[in-house]
Amino acid sequence: MYKRKSFSNFILLALEKAVDGTVRFNDFAQNTEYYAYGNGWDYPLDKSSLSKTLKRLRENGLVDFIVDDEISIRLTDKGREKAILANLLLEDEKWDGKWRILIFDVPEKRRVVRDVLRSKLKNWGFVGWQQSVWVTKKNCVKPLKDFINQVGIKDWVKVFEADEVDL
Repeated sequence: MYKRKSFSNFILLALEKAVDGTVRFNDFAQNTEYYAYGNGWDYPLDKSSLSKTLKRLRENGLVDFIVDDEISIRLTDKGREKAILANLLLEDEKWDGKWRILIFDVPEKRRVVRDVLRSKLKNWGFVGWQQSVWVTKKNCVKPLKDFINQVGIKDWVKVFEADEVDL
C-alpha cells in the first residue's frame, strides 16, 4: 500500500523537482528543509534514516549515486516514474475549484498502453465519464503531463482544466 508521507517518497519527490534529477548528497543532507518545502515533509531529518532509505532506494533501482569530486544522488527513470506517481497521489488540502479533464484516443495497435493508462487513472482517483474521458478534482496537471511524456503517449492524450463541468 502507498504511504503518502513516507521518507522514500519525500526523497523521490525532492529529486524529481531538481533540474536534472540530481542533487549533491551533502547539499541534500544539510538543507533538507529546502527540499521538504512543498513535499509535505515536516519531520526532522535523521541521518541514519536518510542513509538507510537511500540504500533501499538504490537497491530498488530508484536512485543511483554519482561519484566525482563529490557524491551526488541521481533519480533513475524508474525512480522518476515512482516520484510522478507519488505526486499524483498526494492529497490536496483544499479543492481549488478546477476540474482536470483527460481525454485520450490511443490507437488500437497500442491497446496495452491504453489499458494501462485507464488502470492508472482509476488508481489515481480519476472518475471515468466515458471510456476515453476521465476527470478529477486533484491539481495534478504537471505530474500527469510528466507521466504522459515519459510513457510516450502525448500525441494521443490531452489534459484540460475547467472551472465548470456539467455532471
